[in-house]
Amino acid sequence: MIQSSNTGPVEASFERDYPAPEFTPAWKKPQINRLMAQDFVVAAHMDLDLVRHLLGREPGLANATMDWGGGDWETAIGAASHMGRADIVELLMAHGATPEVVKGILEMEPGLIDAKGPHGFGLHFHATVGGHFAKAVLDYLQGIKEVEVRVPPFMVRRG
Repeated sequence: MIQSSNTGPVEASFERDYPAPEFTPAWKKPQINRLMAQDFVVAAHMDLDLVRHLLGREPGLANATMDWGGGDWETAIGAASHMGRADIVELLMAHGATPEVVKGILEMEPGLIDAKGPHGFGLHFHATVGGHFAKAVLDYLQGIKEVEVRVPPFMVRRG
C-alpha cells in the first residue's frame, strides 16, 4: 500500500526482475526537490505570483512534471492549460517550458485524438479551456473529430 503524508509522495516499492541496464546515467546536478515540483505544478493551476516566485528560485521547474500516481502525470504547462490560465502558460513558455505538439502526434497516431491526459481530461478539453491561447489547436481538433466539451463552472476564468 502506498501512503502519502504532508511532506510529499512516497515512492512505490520496486525490485528489478530483469537485468539492470548497462548504461548508468551520470548525475551531475541534484534533482529538483519533489515537494517543490509538486507545489509548482499545483500552483500552475491558478497562482501566477507563486509560479513566478518559484521560477525565480528554481528555473528548472519550467518543465516540472508530477506523478500523481497510477499513470496520472501532469506538467505545469498542462495544469495551466486545462485551467485556462493563458497568463501562466505564457510565463512558463517564456522560461523554456515546452508545449505538447498535438498536430505531429496526431498525424503519426490518429487514434490518440481520444487519449486522456492529466486527471482524465482529453485534448479537446485542454484546448477548450485554453481560451484564445489554444484556439488554433481546438479548431484543428474539432476539424478531426467534433466533440462537445463541458467545462465545470469553477474552471471558467472570469475577468
